Amino acid sequence: MPRILVVIAAFVLSGCWSQTIRIELQGETMGTTFSIVAIDRTGAMDPAAVRTAVELTLKEVNAAMSNWDPESEVSRFNDSGTHPVAISPELAEIMQTANAVHVASQGAFDVTLGPLIALWGFGHDTPDGRVPDLEDIKQAQSIIGQSDVLKLTRMPDTLQKSDERVSVHLAAIAKGYGIDRIAGTLQDLGLRDYMVEIGGDLVTAGLNDRDTFWRIGIERPDPTDKRVEDVIPISDQGMATSGDYRNYFEQDGVRYAHILDATTGHPITHTTASVTVLADSAMLADAWATALLALGAERGLPVAEKNNLAVFFIVRDTRILETSFSTIASSRFEEVLARERE
Repeated sequence: MPRILVVIAAFVLSGCWSQTIRIELQGETMGTTFSIVAIDRTGAMDPAAVRTAVELTLKEVNAAMSNWDPESEVSRFNDSGTHPVAISPELAEIMQTANAVHVASQGAFDVTLGPLIALWGFGHDTPDGRVPDLEDIKQAQSIIGQSDVLKLTRMPDTLQKSDERVSVHLAAIAKGYGIDRIAGTLQDLGLRDYMVEIGGDLVTAGLNDRDTFWRIGIERPDPTDKRVEDVIPISDQGMATSGDYRNYFEQDGVRYAHILDATTGHPITHTTASVTVLADSAMLADAWATALLALGAERGLPVAEKNNLAVFFIVRDTRILETSFSTIASSRFEEVLARERE
């Protein structure tokens, strides 16, 4: 589920640190792009060594979490039967987080939606513009429901399906996990100031090369208008945005977005166009952005307040024009911005 919804603000080398080197890396991964800006305060870091370490980390993440690689760990699990399957600590960590968000979001976040995602044409292929038959939707719904069809045990780490047709689809959390893994790699190399972004989701640490917080722009969810809705300063936080306006198809004048409601088996129908979440990790921000977009602002704001989440909703006003928007922020989001703008 591509979410290229965050605009990374440009940063200018200030010269405040005579030995400061700005390391920039770009590339492709997970069906999208990545961008890394790391600030080497000592001037001793080899950028080539940083790239090598980052690429190795991405290779490890994809080998475990990619639904597009038939040899990945999650793909092998999806091909397994109903017996308990030993899984890596990394996959167990993701599943434990996924289970926690699933429960806290009242089931809105669900890694077992793969059959529905494929049925609606929002998987690896582009949407085919066809609304599935109701009977096919019901059959897909019979093998989804994370808390009902999956069982995770820890120490030893195993994962078990209740039906061999059940599958785990990690697109809404693995990207954030990969960002956090890269951040860990940079920390291991001795870097303390950086911004790591994959497909618009990101994590920041320390300060930029102007010795200030990283400034991140939230894009207005309108493909015809590239303006930035707001720019926020953040440090030592993960950030993710999920929106409904890039991956969709239309049939008979009805717009079908890629975010699915597990309870109905259909794409969301509310007017919330995008959700931005700030969290302690990119993985948490990634999962919660998907969950809260599935819920929409009306149902999602109480969930955000209950879980003390920093969330920014952009809502489409269809009574006027599709390009008219309003914004809603959780109290935690307002607190974070007030503190970091001081």
